[in-house]
Amino acid sequence: MSEVNKIDVDALETQEWLQALESVVREEGVERAQYLLEQVLEQARLDGVDMPTGTTTNYVNTIPVDQEPAYPGDVNLERRIRSIIRWNAIMIVLRASKKDLDLGGHMASYQSSAAFYEVCFNHFFKAPNEVDGGDLVYYQGHISPGIYARAFVEGRLTAEQLDNFRQEVDGKGLPSYPHPKLMPEFWQFPTVSMGLGPIASIYQARFLKYLDGRGLKDTKNQRVYAFLGDGEMDEPESRGAISFAAREKLDNLCYLINCNLQRLDGPVMGNGKIIQELEGLFKGAGWNVIKVVWGSGWDILLAKDTSGKLLQLMNETIDGDYQTYKAKDGAYVREHFFGRYPETAALVADMTDDEIFALKRGGHEPSKLYAAFKKAEQTNDRPTVILAKTVKGYGMGEAAEGKNIAHQVKKMDMSHVEHLRDRLGLQDLVSEEQIKDLPYLTLEESSEEYKYLHARRDALKGYTPTRIPKFTEELKLPEVDAFKPLLEEQKRDISTTMGFVRALNVLLKDKGIGKNIVPIIADEARTFGMEGLFRQIGIYNPHGQNYTPQDRDIVSYYKEATSGQVLQEGINELGAMSSWVAAATSYSTNDLPMIPFYIYYSMFGFQRVGDMAWMAGDQQARGFLLGATAGRTTLNGEGLQHEDGHSHILANTVPNCISYDPTYAFEVAVIIQDGIRRMYGENQENIYYYLTLMNENYHQPAMPEGAEEGIRKGIYKLESYEGKKANVQLLSSGTIMTEVRKAAAILSEEYGIASDVYSVTSFNELTRDGQDVERFNMLNPESEQKTPYITSVLNDSVTVAATDYMKNYAEQARSFIPSSNYKVLGTDGYGRSDSRENLRRHFEVNASYVVVATLSELAKRGDVEKSVVVEAIKKFDIDTNKLNPLYA
Repeated sequence: MSEVNKIDVDALETQEWLQALESVVREEGVERAQYLLEQVLEQARLDGVDMPTGTTTNYVNTIPVDQEPAYPGDVNLERRIRSIIRWNAIMIVLRASKKDLDLGGHMASYQSSAAFYEVCFNHFFKAPNEVDGGDLVYYQGHISPGIYARAFVEGRLTAEQLDNFRQEVDGKGLPSYPHPKLMPEFWQFPTVSMGLGPIASIYQARFLKYLDGRGLKDTKNQRVYAFLGDGEMDEPESRGAISFAAREKLDNLCYLINCNLQRLDGPVMGNGKIIQELEGLFKGAGWNVIKVVWGSGWDILLAKDTSGKLLQLMNETIDGDYQTYKAKDGAYVREHFFGRYPETAALVADMTDDEIFALKRGGHEPSKLYAAFKKAEQTNDRPTVILAKTVKGYGMGEAAEGKNIAHQVKKMDMSHVEHLRDRLGLQDLVSEEQIKDLPYLTLEESSEEYKYLHARRDALKGYTPTRIPKFTEELKLPEVDAFKPLLEEQKRDISTTMGFVRALNVLLKDKGIGKNIVPIIADEARTFGMEGLFRQIGIYNPHGQNYTPQDRDIVSYYKEATSGQVLQEGINELGAMSSWVAAATSYSTNDLPMIPFYIYYSMFGFQRVGDMAWMAGDQQARGFLLGATAGRTTLNGEGLQHEDGHSHILANTVPNCISYDPTYAFEVAVIIQDGIRRMYGENQENIYYYLTLMNENYHQPAMPEGAEEGIRKGIYKLESYEGKKANVQLLSSGTIMTEVRKAAAILSEEYGIASDVYSVTSFNELTRDGQDVERFNMLNPESEQKTPYITSVLNDSVTVAATDYMKNYAEQARSFIPSSNYKVLGTDGYGRSDSRENLRRHFEVNASYVVVATLSELAKRGDVEKSVVVEAIKKFDIDTNKLNPLYA
């Protein structure tokens, strides 16, 4: 738009438009005004009017002073309580630091955000309860000392626990950050690593809507709060799903981003304005954005600013300067901020330097924060983000306030501690003699502060954070016999993926837990043969299906419904994993156990969302992850980025992830039934399952009699082949079992060598069992020594293992194999595109290599001549000069 066109050529017409807008706001409210403006803007766009692209507003509070609700609390009592909690939060870290154990700890983050939390603890956070379920809160990870400090004042934690902050090994300690694994009745959600809280909270809010849409629980009064840092918003996970939240109309979600303008090392955006950037980002994504920039002291100055220079100054000052102002003093602010223009200097001419420095940022003003949270609570059809401007290390003075070093400050000298005490107004509670002991402060039961604090929590249904470690409902779980069709020989060749789909259908039809099943798919249902679920149980969509699907005339058409059971997440593994975690922890957040099955390309599982998988373990998730099209050689033609030969190695890094690589449909059925029993039965174990599934069709035999125990524990004998010269043991899992069985037949028919073929459903579980036994035996030398399960199953014959995974997968069990001749074949190296036959030859895991490996180990024992091995290499046309596939 040219400057000429910006000139007001008809001031009267302009005034009429503005008065009309003012009338709508006055008579019908801001929501109606917003709707009308949106319609006008859309029509202007359709008419070809060049619209401004900016989505930011002036650098002031979104909620005008005259629209702020009256603050419902006792400001003075709340300030006193907040000061005591802030003091205790710093004492926790300082007392831990005095032990010289290099424990670390963060003080500045909570000091900048104390007002947020206290406003919410006193007026918003509903505790878990039977009436409306309560609110779910994702606390910013680095502020944990503040939450511990409040729980201590409430009487829920002891001084001994506080004194053991970051000292958990010998019990009675407190973890550094929110960790449900370490405090199973306290923290609900892990929020460190950075970025996990934002995306997890979005899908948690959507899962509440899902439960309500399916009629499983009334969640309409529950809200999800996520407290985030402005530096944390750099993470792709923090920003990646915000448009999804708006699309789903998650009005039960509220972000509070603590804009203290600092990352861990320095300014978030020293040359810009992070609040303005985030406003544009979230507005563009469709969120309700509320800026809380200035405290009430600034309202007076803005009202006096008839020239508009103060607003101009606020808009043009960048974050790097704002940070510096709070690291200095009032005189510096007078000279370098207000002193830029005569008009702004005049605004503060009658104020002292101390009064200037005492002007608060909005994030430290309870009344401003209350107005923002209340507005968020009243907003419909959109999530809300509150951008609250604060000072890092607020109140810590020269020790940290507004300084680049603030995040790393873990110690304070006594002069700084005294400054903190005086700044918080706690001289009556901490004398000169006491201050050296760094005392924790409590509330006398007879005090007004004590009565007020507990009365507010009583009004909000109890104390929080609180976590439900076990659900109360007793589920009627299926027995193995419920999967009887899968335990029998299949009439045609199928894949284990299809075996899983059939098992899932059994569960969906189960009268006891069918409603609790949550199928989750990241846009690959047709790949896995699951499109039948679309028509059978529907895809969840909060808006239903407002269009006629292209495939409406076929049985398995793409059916979306508000009551749909499938969560179809699109091409979004991280989002799907977030949904899975929400469902897998519903037993603790909702006292409603849900059983999620998230199926995906195995290559895009632990490799892509490893941090989320670790978080799931921390959060005590229960459910099933299915890595489909698994293995390095099973996926024809897809190549390096799609072929998985290492997901079991990654899965084994999560202590409470139980992983299996089943070969047959009956193994899939037994494992799933046992997993449901362990996670949702009487013991309610805090574990989750990872199963790899193949897309390769092959013969599926009936389950051998007595195989169930071995399937669960990790190994059982599948079959035996006859021979007179020697006896060997062949171990395999997944699709490579077909190659091993071919090899067993060759060894028997062409070399007269007998073999026992074992299906190893989990080298991971066998290794864990073996290591656990070894530990017991080492620590209990006088007790009866135990034997690892795999050791008890196998003997000292030559043993060869071949899988579609890296050699490390089978190699890890070496010390528990009775035989001194144990040879492992695996698929080390990058995947590539080709046929299964060629890939197995390339990675040296086909039947030919299994035969040669077996003969080689027998030759080492003298059971066959080395010439036999040489002849076999020639016979199978094996290129001995071929480059190791690890390096190919």
